[in-house]
Amino acid sequence: MKIIKKILLGLFGIIVLVLLIALFLPKEYAVEREITINQPKDSVFNYIKYLKNQDSFSVWFSKDPAMKKTFTGTDGTIGAIAGWDSKDKNVGIGEQEIKKIVKGERIDFELRFKVPIESTDNAYMITEAISPNKTKVKWGFNGKMPYPMNLMLPILNMEEMLGKDLQDGLNNLKAVLEK
Repeated sequence: MKIIKKILLGLFGIIVLVLLIALFLPKEYAVEREITINQPKDSVFNYIKYLKNQDSFSVWFSKDPAMKKTFTGTDGTIGAIAGWDSKDKNVGIGEQEIKKIVKGERIDFELRFKVPIESTDNAYMITEAISPNKTKVKWGFNGKMPYPMNLMLPILNMEEMLGKDLQDGLNNLKAVLEK
């Protein structure tokens, strides 16, 4: 009985310690990648502002060609929503909505994931002219993980996990726009 009591007290102590550590860990994350595309800024911006065009460069849409997609609103404008429904656990179910557009400069999206984990995060794409025929595109993603789930952030390594997908997507975008 004493051994069981010590084991339970030890487990309780470990749980309390882990929860205390979580208090001091970050609850937010941000990942951004960029690429230079040999096209004028207006051409690049006018391509990336359409949600339907993400099918041609986003790695997430290529992970499950059988996913069901829905579109509501006027694509390329504030309030347009692209939804996805996939049986693939790496894709899941969710939607993204265009929340803000600074014409020719920036598009902000709200991403609402429903399955496998419910969360709401934000993404953006920024275009910046480097020269008349060269454009820098930045693609970023940021979100929050509430306490105590923020314990997962160091394990998940969002910078590495999301960064690779963002960079692969930008590489695909460059290939599409420079054809």
